[in-house]
Amino acid sequence: MDKRTLGNGLEVSALGLGCMGISHGLGPAADRADGIAVIRAAVEAGVTFFDTAEAYGPYVNEEVVGEALAPLRDEVVIATKFGFSFDEDRQSGVDSRPEHIREVADAQLRRLGVETIDLLYQHRVDPDVPIEDVAGTVKELIEAGKVRHFGMSEAGVEMIRRAHAVQPVTALQSEYSLWWREPEAQILPTLQELGIGFVPFSPLGRGFLTGKIDSTVSFGANDIRATLPRFSPEARQANQALVDLIGAVATRRGATAGQVALAWLLAQHPWIVPIPGTRNVTRLTENVAAAALELTADDLSELDEAARRIAIQGERYPEQMQRLINR
Repeated sequence: MDKRTLGNGLEVSALGLGCMGISHGLGPAADRADGIAVIRAAVEAGVTFFDTAEAYGPYVNEEVVGEALAPLRDEVVIATKFGFSFDEDRQSGVDSRPEHIREVADAQLRRLGVETIDLLYQHRVDPDVPIEDVAGTVKELIEAGKVRHFGMSEAGVEMIRRAHAVQPVTALQSEYSLWWREPEAQILPTLQELGIGFVPFSPLGRGFLTGKIDSTVSFGANDIRATLPRFSPEARQANQALVDLIGAVATRRGATAGQVALAWLLAQHPWIVPIPGTRNVTRLTENVAAAALELTADDLSELDEAARRIAIQGERYPEQMQRLINR
């Protein structure tokens, strides 16, 4: 797979693997052995960039990723995140106090079984801690050899600029896809100006853009999509027009809808690295093949223009989760 460079020199595969769903958020956790098998299959397919977080589980996802990649450590880049506190293993709020960041980083090194975290993101901006203190703490971790690169997630332009002035931000991770294009207005121009890479999560719209989820699909109680307004039956029915558009281009190109959605993202900028997640080797193979799909200028124009005319229904998150997003 082709490589891309995030920020100030972090080279990764053009597509990464978002590991959250292996153990968190999208139904019951996968069997540990199956999760490890998918991660190792991704390496065999050319993926070198793996994304996890302490909040996924919590904790267990980092352990699975660490175990899976232990024999392959020199071949891969591992990204994880800090920024929440937990009460009896349940998320209890944002927490980016410097002392907490240091404690979390040490625990993550143990769980991942590594000497250095390649990319450490602040998972969500903490309104009670100056971002300069957060960036300064990560800078200290970099100087101590515990971390290589600093990242942010779901941060707005002002926070990105202030953090970057203290410690260069290598990558921003936020949602971006054909059905969530808000980053195009201010975020992407800022990242281009500052030389920061972009790592879109949910590049397939949590599965919706693959065309496999229609208005009749139901989600279990431990599947986050059951709580998201955008995944109500009514919203899915209304948003099907976008999936139909992507499917038409896919049919013409002999590809799948998911591959077209990923190829569209890759075509936006050379410093964008999507991280689709899966725990299915067949789906992994399909996603990886998207890196070789080159959409024509006509394909991109058709997708771009038509998608802009489709009014996507439903908020990304319920109100409580929406408050954690810094804009």
